[in-house]
Amino acid sequence: MRRVTLFVNGSARNGKVVAVYGTLSDLLSVASNKLGIKATSVYNGKGGLIDDIALIRDDDVLFVCEGEPFIDPQTDGRAQEELTGSHTDWLTLNVGGRYFTTTRSTLVNKEPDSMLAHMFKDKDAWGNKQDPRGAFLIDRSPEYFEPILNYLRHGQLIVNDGINLLGVLEEARFFGIDSLIEHLEIAIKNSQPAEDHSPISRKEFVRFLLATPTKSELRCQGLNFSGADLSRLDLRYINFKMANLSRCNLAHANLCCANLERADLSGSVLDCANLQGVKMLCSNAEGASLKGCNFEDPSGLKANLEGANLKGVDMEGSQMTGINLRVATLKNAKLKNCNLRGATLAGTDLENCDLSGCDLQEANLRGSNVKGAIFEEMLTPLHMSQSVR
Repeated sequence: MRRVTLFVNGSARNGKVVAVYGTLSDLLSVASNKLGIKATSVYNGKGGLIDDIALIRDDDVLFVCEGEPFIDPQTDGRAQEELTGSHTDWLTLNVGGRYFTTTRSTLVNKEPDSMLAHMFKDKDAWGNKQDPRGAFLIDRSPEYFEPILNYLRHGQLIVNDGINLLGVLEEARFFGIDSLIEHLEIAIKNSQPAEDHSPISRKEFVRFLLATPTKSELRCQGLNFSGADLSRLDLRYINFKMANLSRCNLAHANLCCANLERADLSGSVLDCANLQGVKMLCSNAEGASLKGCNFEDPSGLKANLEGANLKGVDMEGSQMTGINLRVATLKNAKLKNCNLRGATLAGTDLENCDLSGCDLQEANLRGSNVKGAIFEEMLTPLHMSQSVR
């Protein structure tokens, strides 16, 4: 009597030892009863199909199938397991010196197109390096990797306090976890503090000034100083371009060569301020007070207020020799007793402007609007030779 060990095709477990007798059909009938399958063919350990019972020897190991091709239990069984998507084997990762234990399915199933999935989908496909303990080495930050691994486990983004979301976002981009990137970008946006549009106070600004070297240009472009008290401060060469300086107190401030282009100075007080060489192109100073200001630079650097809105300003007694007020708007402005010698007023709107007592010698008034302007008590007569150059 011959005995053989029968296994289900592709498996090396739960075998059954049976006696061989009769025909091949008798053996298949016994195999069906013992293994619980509908046996149709028998293979030897090398995958050879047995079609005659005389070919079976004592103590042979045979594999019974239900009509499918032979599956080698030593190799194809593992491949078949991976094709079915089980990936249940456990892995240990050494990420930046910290160990994480997880399953292959966690790394593969949720994001099948990610770098982690490609690294661990097929065993040894990437030739991943392992440390002496057998853990796979990954040279990344463990603090940022932990939220990513937890996301792959349960699909929720959970980040502990003290972990920078930007760092987690960079790790998600590195590993190609696309579905997590969007969650992180939303979380980062929601974590940002609300924009603070409150004006900068004098105390805050003085702190900035004290921390800035005297030879460095302080950039204050577009900042909000609305209503601030900046009087008597040294503000030379500071860039206030497009800044909000409305209703500010700038009396006696030193604004020499400051850039106030397109700045909002409406309703501000700049009485007795030093404005030598200031740039105020297209600025809005409507209703501001500039009494007794000095725009005159002995070195020849001229203040530029071209295109500025100076409606209703009070500039009485200001020194403005050589100032550029071309195409500026000075409607209803008060310019009594101002020194405008050599000033450029071409195309300027001087409607209803009070120019009493002004020095307009060699000033350029070509194309200016002087409707309703007051020229009483002029220091020198205003002649065409002076207005048309």
